[in-house]
Amino acid sequence: MKYLLANLTAPILITGFIAAAAPINAPTLPNESLRYSVNWPTGVSLGEGTLVASSSPGASGQPGHMHFVFDLDAGAPGFTISDRYRSEASGSFCSAEFEKSISHGSKSANDKETFDSESGTVTRGSGSGQSQISANTCGKDALTFLYFLRQELSQGRLPQHETVFFGAPYEIRLSAAGTESIKIGGAPVDADRISAQVSGPSANISFEMLFLKDPSRTLALVRVPLALGKFSMELVK
Repeated sequence: MKYLLANLTAPILITGFIAAAAPINAPTLPNESLRYSVNWPTGVSLGEGTLVASSSPGASGQPGHMHFVFDLDAGAPGFTISDRYRSEASGSFCSAEFEKSISHGSKSANDKETFDSESGTVTRGSGSGQSQISANTCGKDALTFLYFLRQELSQGRLPQHETVFFGAPYEIRLSAAGTESIKIGGAPVDADRISAQVSGPSANISFEMLFLKDPSRTLALVRVPLALGKFSMELVK
């Protein structure tokens, strides 16, 4: 059970994430705070996640900045998960900094990644423990890419094969999987289903994401197939 809960976090956050550096339209995503229920296959809640986005204007003549937050608190008797993720990015969805603080049962870890668009590198850690990874000039962490993906969907586009930084780099393949009717607040709504396959140093997973057809393409549902069944993170309204 501890293994299943610990491995639920990454696919929930790695919800489809990175893109090549290319001009895109101005962001249409609103400032928002979304709440999700993390559920067993039976529908019983394991805990709750929150996804928050905000923006701030840049200095005169300079682009603005975007701020993303994802918090996850879940668990079962004898084992708890308390994860905190923070991301700072430019108005064109190029990451500047990504921090994560995770606590899985008795184990905890902190990590920080700093993105340098001029050199095309990602620096992980600090001090003598630093390491560098090559990236393109608009590298994206997992949380930033979730919002970039929503922006692309709102423009009728879907990144298909990309790299995302979540500590280490991960390769992801996305594909459209049709429209599905789901319930939000007890009411049926149509959502676009996206299939994702992620591979990297510590993960090789497949999962599904469903996005509402609203202008900001709100993430409504994530389904993660694990040994005990299909766990989910569902939008609460």
